[in-house]
Formats: sequence, C-alpha cells, structure tokens
Amino acid sequence: MSYYFREGAEWSDVGQSVIGARLRPQNYHFDVVAMSAFQKPDGPFTIPDIISYLNSCVAAQLMNVVAPGMHYNTGYVGKLPVKRNFTSSRARAIADQLINIAKRDWDSQELSWDFTTHFLLPNSFPKESMAQQYMEARAAWNRAAIDTITFETENNSIYITEFGLESEFTPEAKLREVTLLRNPRYRYGTGKTEEELEKLLLSDTMRELVSYAVGCMFGRYSLDKPGLILANQGETIHDYLKQVPESSFPADDDNVIPMLDGDWFTDDITERFREFLRVAFGEEHYEENIKFVEQGLNIKDKRNYSIRDYFLNDFYNDHVKRYKKRPIYWLFSSPKGSFNALIYMHRYRPDTVSVVLNDYLREFRIKLNSHKNHLEEVSRSGSASQTEKTKALKEIEKVKKMIVEMEDFERDVLYPLATEQVEIDLDDGVKVNYPKFGAALKKIAGLEAKDD
Repeated sequence: MSYYFREGAEWSDVGQSVIGARLRPQNYHFDVVAMSAFQKPDGPFTIPDIISYLNSCVAAQLMNVVAPGMHYNTGYVGKLPVKRNFTSSRARAIADQLINIAKRDWDSQELSWDFTTHFLLPNSFPKESMAQQYMEARAAWNRAAIDTITFETENNSIYITEFGLESEFTPEAKLREVTLLRNPRYRYGTGKTEEELEKLLLSDTMRELVSYAVGCMFGRYSLDKPGLILANQGETIHDYLKQVPESSFPADDDNVIPMLDGDWFTDDITERFREFLRVAFGEEHYEENIKFVEQGLNIKDKRNYSIRDYFLNDFYNDHVKRYKKRPIYWLFSSPKGSFNALIYMHRYRPDTVSVVLNDYLREFRIKLNSHKNHLEEVSRSGSASQTEKTKALKEIEKVKKMIVEMEDFERDVLYPLATEQVEIDLDDGVKVNYPKFGAALKKIAGLEAKDD
C-alpha cells in the first residue's frame, strides 16, 4: 500500500508481442490488470529509464524467452536482464519525448481527464473552414507518428548496441506499431487501403466533434472556457452561468434535448448542432462545414444522408460505445423510437422525468394532433392534387400510429415514473442508476452483465 498513488511505469498483463510500458503519473491507483514497476529510492533507474528499456525491441524479444505465454506479469518482467547501472541520458530524453507525444494524443479525446476542447475548433480569425482545420490536424498527427517512429528506432538502437546484439536485431520501428489514437494504421489494423483508413479516421473525428458539441449543449463543456464546466451531480444552468456568464453558445436550460425526426422544438438536437457549427466555425463557412460533417459521418455512403439521420440512427449507439456501456447522456425513448429526448445524468434532478413528460412528450403529442388535423384538411381540400391527397392520407396513418405510441408510452411508462420522483446517486455509477428508469430509457445491451 505504500506504493499507492506513486508515479510508476505500467503495462498490461496480457501482451501482444510488445510490453507496451507507459507512464502512470502520481495520484493514480494501480491493480493487477495493469502491472507496475517503481523507482527504488537508492536505485540508478528512473521511471523514464524503465519505460525506455521495456519498450525497446530488445526487451520485447527477451520477454518472448522469459514468459512462456502472453501474460506479462511482474514476475516475468522482473526476470529481464539489465546492464548493471546502465543508464542513457539520450534514452531518458527519448522516453520523455514519446511520453509527451502520447499524452497529447490521449488528451485530444474527451475520455481523458485532461481534455480541454476539441482540436478542430479554429483559433484564428477569420475562422478557417472545418476541412482546412482537419487538414492541418491530420498533418500534425502524421508528424507525431513519424516523430514516434524516429524516436523509437533510436531507442532500439541504444539497447541493441549496449547489449551487443547488432547482428541479431534491426532497430527500425513500424508505423502499424505506433500506438497513437490518431494513427489509423494502428487504430484500424491491417488489411485496409489508405483510402479506407482515411475515411475511417475522418468519420471517427466527426463523431468526436458531434459528441463535443452535445457536451456544449448540456453545459458539460463550453466554447468559451476550456475543460469541464458542469460535471457534478445536480448542477444546474445557474451553476453554468456562474462559470460562463456570457456564453456564445448557451447550455440547454432544462437539461432535456429532443431528438426527433423533424423540427418540432426550437431546442431540437439537430438544430442546436447547426447553431454550434455557426458559432464555432463561423457563418461564412457554414454550408461547406455542414456538408463536410455529413460526408464524414456517412461511412456507408447512403444517399441524402444528413446530420439528423446520424442523430436518429447512430449517435446514441456511438455514445454508449465511447463510454463503454456507461453513458453520461441518457436517452428517453418510446418503444418504436418515435419520441426521443436526451438528458445529461450529472444535471439530473428528481423532476427531470416530469420535464420530459410535460414539456416534451405531451407537447409533441399536441403538435402531432395539430399536424394530423392539417393533413386531414389537405386530404379533403378541393384545391389539392390527387398526389397531395394520397401523400396526406399516407402520412395521416403514420401520425395516428405515433400518437397511439405516445399515449401508451405516457400511460404505461413515463407518467408512473414521473410520479416516483426517482433519486439517483452518481457515486453508485451508471450500472446501478440507469436501470431505475426501466423502459423509459433506451435499453443498453450488456449493461447488467456481471463483469464488474
């Protein structure tokens, strides 16, 4: 226990041809899944020394001899030979450089505790188009991968020379082994063309941008202040305004964002995303930027694919996957998906379900009834063409089914849940809190699995 929260080197218990040691900073705990090594108070080896050696091709090959299987536990790693008191200031400097590259790469995603803002957001005025921002970011990622190969090759050379193994090993590192999130060769594996890899990388980048935008909608993030804004249980719009009093893109005031097939509400998620693009990237490039996002998201090349299609069909699945079945945004969804409303769990209050019911579900049903009445007038109108009448009659049947779905969802699920005024405790985690809402929330396959 004396080693808890100390800086160390760590690596995964299960190896894949390389040890893959990495820095674990101070104030983080460790367990048996991630093996750990620490610096002796009176020893010659620093943490960068340890990381440098364990990540060399020499240590990787020796590990294949020492470890009989794919488990790289501390006992096996402890058997690796070292040159007594050998240290290299150059190897240590290389380790520091590679740690910095890896940290910048990791911190570019919102899962990092040190995430601040999305990397595509322009810093210059006038603002560049998103395509230009992406090209610049892509070039920086490529430079980071090339720098990593250069540093790792040099690091390998240091240990090959020190162990006298020049005739046994070659030092060159490979692009597919550069474990950076922004390296498509590593991220998506082998067997794909350059075009396929670039398409996947662009698609995932656009998904990350949409996720960040939704975070701004809920007040988790802000275009006007880096880092987390609202991230504590029960925080409200007033807490947001204390930190961002003059927001260029205000957070949603009631913590409910409808996600529907049409512009039924002014705070509809699709409309809010379009507003986000205008504010973040400028009105001048709006049309170009929205097309760039939609083309990037359209990984299957569907015809007439739009940002609304992404929100309706893919966004929540992506969100659940990103947070490994522990989503921070929860989706209230009727049985057939005609009604969807997103909330941010950190801003959840016992009356949140009532807000979803009264201000959105019931309001949506009223609007559907008005729309149905209008369609019925069209179907009976003498001035309407036969094509218009036929289309109206077809739409009427669809709307009727939606209204019935809303009524059943309210009666059987949402109204009883709203009367309960359900309390949650974020310390209990998503796995405990999410099931409290039963059929009101979109089902997450595997949430209740006994895996942790």
